[in-house]
Amino acid sequence: MTAAPHADIARLRRTHPQLFSRPLSEKLRDWALWLGFFALLGFGLWWIDASPMRLIAGLNKLGLLVTLMIPPWPGDGFWEYCQAMLETLAMAFLGTLIAAIVALPLGFLGAKNIVPNWLFHFSLRRFFDAFRGIDGLVWALIFVSAVGLGPFAGVLAIAVGDVMIFSKLFAEAIENTDRKPVEGVRASGGGDVHVMRLGVLPQVFPVMMSHVLYFFESNVRSATILGIVGAGGIGLQLSDRIRINNWQEAAFIILMILVTVSVIDAVSRRIRAKLT
Repeated sequence: MTAAPHADIARLRRTHPQLFSRPLSEKLRDWALWLGFFALLGFGLWWIDASPMRLIAGLNKLGLLVTLMIPPWPGDGFWEYCQAMLETLAMAFLGTLIAAIVALPLGFLGAKNIVPNWLFHFSLRRFFDAFRGIDGLVWALIFVSAVGLGPFAGVLAIAVGDVMIFSKLFAEAIENTDRKPVEGVRASGGGDVHVMRLGVLPQVFPVMMSHVLYFFESNVRSATILGIVGAGGIGLQLSDRIRINNWQEAAFIILMILVTVSVIDAVSRRIRAKLT
């Protein structure tokens, strides 16, 4: 049953090969694109001095560092590391919570079905995009300079870095809500506040919480990096151990971070699955 179409196609290829051949201009264009891609790749590798000898030397040094990390050992600072890990978790939790609270009204303002004014919606969305383009590490450097070293700067960096992302995600979730519950609230005499509270929020709350949980998990890793630039937490401890070449304790801290992130990831995944 299926042999006949294949035979017809084979016969057409033999009798009319021009039907299956691409024009020369398209072939030249594709070759030019591939040549441009490899030329750009080669230039980039040359620019960063990514020579094979340098790579081999780096791998040899990395192997030496790995041997210095074995076995991981906390030394006398186990409880100090535990306290720093709790500080990192608190920093990620507070930063994520503050960002979610601030982003909730901004998400409603940025949704087309809540505020239909095109100019206001466009301006607010571009405002979100502008702040989302600044990385959390940059915010950490700014707030460390503004409020000093410590976890407070890390909380502010996470909160400011996430609030615009949450606002955009919340606005998109609100725009995708079903109109029927909203119309039901209005038909029963509810005002705008009742519509948002009873018609929209119950629909988007599980999606919002899923986003918040995912970003909390991500911010635990981010808080570790922020600690390296002076925002406190376990990242500061890791940076100090690397600076003094205490690789066994650095390896123990890295294992602590991996275990903590894995536990949070597993718990967060189960909660998100139940919510959605």
